[in-house]
Amino acid sequence: MALVAIVGRPNVGKSTLFNRLTESRDSIVHDESGVTRDRLYGDVEWNGRTFDLVDTGGLVPRSAERFEAAIREQVLLTVEEADVILFVVDTMTGITTVDEEVAALLRRAEQPVFVVANKADNATRALDAAEFYSLGFEHVFPLSSISGTGTGDFLDAVVEALPPTDMTPDDGAPRIAFIGRPNVGKSSLTNRLLGVTRSIVTEVPGTTRDSIDARLDHDGRSVVLVDTAGLRKKARIQENVEFYALLRTQRAIQSCDVAVLLVDAERGLETQDVKVLREAESMKKGLVIAVNKWDTVEKETNTARDWERTMRDKLGMMDYVPVVFLSALTGQRAPNVLDLALKVYAEREKRIPTPELNEAVEKAVGAQHPPTFRGTYVKIKYSNQVREAPPVFAFFCNHPEGIGESYRRYMENQLRKAFGFIGVPLTLSFKKK
Repeated sequence: MALVAIVGRPNVGKSTLFNRLTESRDSIVHDESGVTRDRLYGDVEWNGRTFDLVDTGGLVPRSAERFEAAIREQVLLTVEEADVILFVVDTMTGITTVDEEVAALLRRAEQPVFVVANKADNATRALDAAEFYSLGFEHVFPLSSISGTGTGDFLDAVVEALPPTDMTPDDGAPRIAFIGRPNVGKSSLTNRLLGVTRSIVTEVPGTTRDSIDARLDHDGRSVVLVDTAGLRKKARIQENVEFYALLRTQRAIQSCDVAVLLVDAERGLETQDVKVLREAESMKKGLVIAVNKWDTVEKETNTARDWERTMRDKLGMMDYVPVVFLSALTGQRAPNVLDLALKVYAEREKRIPTPELNEAVEKAVGAQHPPTFRGTYVKIKYSNQVREAPPVFAFFCNHPEGIGESYRRYMENQLRKAFGFIGVPLTLSFKKK
């Protein structure tokens, strides 16, 4: 999708505008120190067109000596990345020196730049927005991010300025994204699978700054590999360039069919790895864990089994994710990751016939009945799979509100026991009969 970026100095309402346009009702401010939001981007749909929106707000270092340099770096990167730029200013404070510096950088951009004169909550402030034409841009839109006043005409203009939709037909080739920490071996694995050096591989974390697609044939089947920039804890991202590397990785997860999380065998599965996997799970992507650098681990008879058991303890409810051990450096079992990813892809595409599904559900209910709700038995009367890729199952019952999280997990486990769905997040919806 096209990318629209929000830029501007702090405290002009960029995050509020982000929430307004993405129709987010949750705060995008995170409690953890050093982390501004738990989401870097969101989707916006308007007049039948959908685009990605990214908010650069809050990523400016707090130290005064780096303030202007960070703003400059952020704007320059935005100019490189975005299809349309939203330059947010504040009608209450008027033009500041930082606004003027940002404007000077944005005037060099080839992309459309829209000045968003925010906090225009009344007619007087809407008139005050006229002063922002002196920044040198053709389009100035007075609006209020809080109330939504003026956003309709503004979004009409944004959608009209977006580049044409890519109408290239999808040939159905599975898209497999390699994700994980910097320096874990994503580029090395891609190169090993392709048989050629097509990504820069160094010992410096963060060398890969972009997501690069590559197509290959695997056992007669076309596969698209996505080599992504490394993920780090957001609290450690101090360069704006790493902010965009993280953004690209999340967009790669968004567009792939199967996400393969590479884990360093020397470090093991860490908390940040689990968070990344959960993000891919929340997007309902197929999931695989590939333990790289396995050649460096000193092995005994049950080393792989013990390693996997420890890892699954950390995964908790994501214990359905399959694991493969490999070495991108030596090529040991490297092709197995594609075999496993394609297996997960097929599982994600699977549809269960309704009679077979209801037979399995009836058996599961017979083994463990749903809890009572307000003194009444909850009865699941019928179920069917309403979609695949990702799989969604609907259960029709008399009191869907009586189905708690524990029984929902029980039913999911029973579906996996009956039909597999290895590496595939399932969605279970309980509805009123």
